[in-house]
Amino acid sequence: MSTTERPRILVVGGGYVGLYAARRILKKMRYGEATVTVVDPRSYMTYQPFLPEAAAGSISPRHVVVPLRRVLPKAEVLTGRVTTIDQDRKVATVAPLVGEAYELPFDYLVIAMGAVSRTFPIPGLAEQGIGMKGIEEAIGLRNHVLEQLDKADSTTDEEVRRKALTFVFVGGGFAGAETIGEVEDMARDAAKYYNNVKREDMRFVLVDVADKILPEVGPKLGQYGKEHLEGRGVEVYLKTGMDSCVDGHVVLNNGLEVDSSTIVWTAGVKPNPALARFGLPLGPRGHVDTQTTLQVQGTDYIWAAGDNAQVPDLVGRKAGNENAWCPPNAQHALRQAKVLGDNVISGMRGFPQKEYSHANKGAVAGLGLHKGVAMIVMGKMKIKLKGRLAWYMHRAYHGMAMPTFNRKIRVFADWTLAVFLKREVVSLGAMETPREEFYEAAKPAPKPAAAKAEPVAAGSEEKAKAS
Repeated sequence: MSTTERPRILVVGGGYVGLYAARRILKKMRYGEATVTVVDPRSYMTYQPFLPEAAAGSISPRHVVVPLRRVLPKAEVLTGRVTTIDQDRKVATVAPLVGEAYELPFDYLVIAMGAVSRTFPIPGLAEQGIGMKGIEEAIGLRNHVLEQLDKADSTTDEEVRRKALTFVFVGGGFAGAETIGEVEDMARDAAKYYNNVKREDMRFVLVDVADKILPEVGPKLGQYGKEHLEGRGVEVYLKTGMDSCVDGHVVLNNGLEVDSSTIVWTAGVKPNPALARFGLPLGPRGHVDTQTTLQVQGTDYIWAAGDNAQVPDLVGRKAGNENAWCPPNAQHALRQAKVLGDNVISGMRGFPQKEYSHANKGAVAGLGLHKGVAMIVMGKMKIKLKGRLAWYMHRAYHGMAMPTFNRKIRVFADWTLAVFLKREVVSLGAMETPREEFYEAAKPAPKPAAAKAEPVAAGSEEKAKAS
């Protein structure tokens, strides 16, 4: 940690907003003007829009993450969690991965903790569900799905086989629709290499409590996405929730019951619950309440943006919607981070703050290889695309939005190689317990049972003494 007397800009969170805000501050800052400290439980940032493709094996998992220390060489990067913030003393408590927690003073504070999966107290969900918020979950889902195909191909038990080949996805937004589209594509390709597993043996189920999927791209493209998935054999149940999934027995509130070894939960996100311990003004859903300048309400040294912030949408409000807020997506996060970084520098130098305003440029979604939907907004005109062209737009947009030139090149290289090489369909499930095989080989062998003494014949002891 730095021991200099320079003012410290503390960035809580190393996700999309935290990374880009820290880069912007370092770029605009004069030499020695301040110390930038980034605290996050992980030492890397994850580009979440690529998680479905990482789960399907279209992109190497290492290319979806950006190492913070490499991208922010002039910043302090601390791997740990900020547990509390004392605004009166301007001190944050940091809990590192190991060792005792310690206090870290700051002069300016950036809250960029992002969001976590929004869950409900559904019986069995914590034990059976798989999320899609991190690269670890994407890798785990890929290995898990391919393991289910291995099980189904090897067993003669029809009940085990049916449960292994049933895949349930809860949530029909971007994460849910894209993930089920990519995973179904991967499973279809993988089935070609199994003797006893065909695509017709698999059952894919998509459930959402809303009346449509992919609401971000509009009702028409959302309906197209639903029909497209159904055309691929995916069962889509709308206005439907999951009541329980104990031991993989999924019960939906429309009366449907299925047994599944794969339950993927993508039913929305919520602000990081740790925000409640920071003493910041929060909105009704737990977001940090900010001004249009991204400054936290009632403060002049704290800023917040991204999924954990309630940022007024000036464009929507000018159009007549007085309660418009910026949606939690990568498009806004990137632009908010740049404005936030500039405002931190302005605040440090005593200059006026700039308001954040951005008009929606549209939305893109991939539904598997060469399949997608896209809505491009150009002024008052909306261009709606579907199929292969929309998929190209999806890859082009997110490929260019991927942080750092290094990662852009690696992602485009993965896509280029995939044109000439077949998709890898190998499961590396043992990665989750990498020491298990070594432990079995190295653990002490069990001691042999002690040999039982043979019974002594009556009178033999006396005879031995007499002799």
